[in-house]
Amino acid sequence: MIPIARPYIGNEEIESVVKVMKSGMIACGGVVKEFEEKFASFNEVSYGVATTSGTTAIETALKASGINVGDKVLTTAFSFIASNNPIIKIGARPVFCDIDKDTFNISPDDIEKKLNEHKDIKALLIVHLYGQSCDMRSIMRLVKEFDLILIEDCCQSHGARFEGKIVGSFGHAGCYSFYPTKNMTTGEGGMVVCNDEKIYQQAKMYINHGMKKRYYHEGIGFNYRMTNIAAAIGLNQLDRLDDMNNKRKENAKYYDENIENENVLIPFKDKDCDHVYHQYTLKIKNGKRDEFVSYLNENEIGSGIYYPLSIPEQECYKEMGFKKDYKNIDVVKDEVVSIPVHPALLKEDLEKIVKVINAF
Repeated sequence: MIPIARPYIGNEEIESVVKVMKSGMIACGGVVKEFEEKFASFNEVSYGVATTSGTTAIETALKASGINVGDKVLTTAFSFIASNNPIIKIGARPVFCDIDKDTFNISPDDIEKKLNEHKDIKALLIVHLYGQSCDMRSIMRLVKEFDLILIEDCCQSHGARFEGKIVGSFGHAGCYSFYPTKNMTTGEGGMVVCNDEKIYQQAKMYINHGMKKRYYHEGIGFNYRMTNIAAAIGLNQLDRLDDMNNKRKENAKYYDENIENENVLIPFKDKDCDHVYHQYTLKIKNGKRDEFVSYLNENEIGSGIYYPLSIPEQECYKEMGFKKDYKNIDVVKDEVVSIPVHPALLKEDLEKIVKVINAF
């Protein structure tokens, strides 16, 4: 089976982890600080705060940016549920947008519509889905016009850019995940990046039980700290992130140039974006998606449906009264399927995948 994802862990990561474990300083410490600083530099911002996951990074960014109980946060209805659960957890209220049918990212037109319908929206949380940036030109215009707090969920877009500017550096805060399937990993882990010192200081306290000085708690916080072990993996992964992203782009280009099937649409790439292909997501037309997935499985090719439902349709949200009328999502959720694009793919893997798809 050719897997849909495979993390690359080299000897460098293993040696770095062993070094940390032998040091005895395995919890949050100097290695985490080094990772925070280097990841912030990579993202062309001033500050980084390492967390336990992308989910806790989003929660931390929301709280550190001043989002409180009852505040409305505008966001996409098409994403992994972790982009929205932190809004619910802190007592804020999500307002959902439809997506652009080509990029799968949040629709600027629907953002503007919802902002005019809900005059009290305080923040906008966008998701750069599958590795491609949102339309930041349109989004930044709306952020300024409506005076919004902007949080960027970059959990699938490490190193992606819009018009040359790296994602995560546009808004008040950017949030990253380092889950094993991501473009880089720490095993589990996340990061908040920002340029605002106040947000940075609030985030540092929030992930550390509300403390600046030990045992003096200035606010309510939690233990969302990353370990030195995870950070040691992250430092090595960050060193090779550009190379791993370039391999993803090469694999995507091979698919772009060689997939030829009238039932299969290759991903749309915005000319203003540097797409890093966390996922290579096809649209399967004519109601054949489920048949296509079974066909890939029969041919030992991994795949994934990201995502089969909009967030408001999920069982856990059914009693919350969210609308479920998202015309573009209602179409693409029945068409999307992602195929392997990770850096560990061999040439023969790519050739097999294309051959099988073209024969469908």
